[in-house]
Amino acid sequence: MELKEAEQILFMYSSKLTPEYIPTIKERLQELDRTSAIVAFSDLKDPTTALVITICEFFIGIHGISRFYIGDIGIGVAKFLTCGGCLIWWLIDLFLISDATRKRNTEKVLQILG
Repeated sequence: MELKEAEQILFMYSSKLTPEYIPTIKERLQELDRTSAIVAFSDLKDPTTALVITICEFFIGIHGISRFYIGDIGIGVAKFLTCGGCLIWWLIDLFLISDATRKRNTEKVLQILG
């Protein structure tokens, strides 16, 4: 893949990735064809959506949904069984869920890109 194409893909998905890994991802993208690159970015979760889900957890009373959404099944089960750690985990997730989503997305992309 050409540099310009890699930069275009990264421009579209940079808000869903951890910023410090973007140069590494750009290098790996250049080694792939366009189809493989699209597959690597096809299942990324939106950090804003994860934050909205976290906020809604408070009002509907079902905690852990945001962690299930981003793929942290273990933490999601723990939050569900403890009512969000008596709302402590819920409060912490208000600040951390966006970064956790970006981290999980970055891990997925790097794993697929090799």
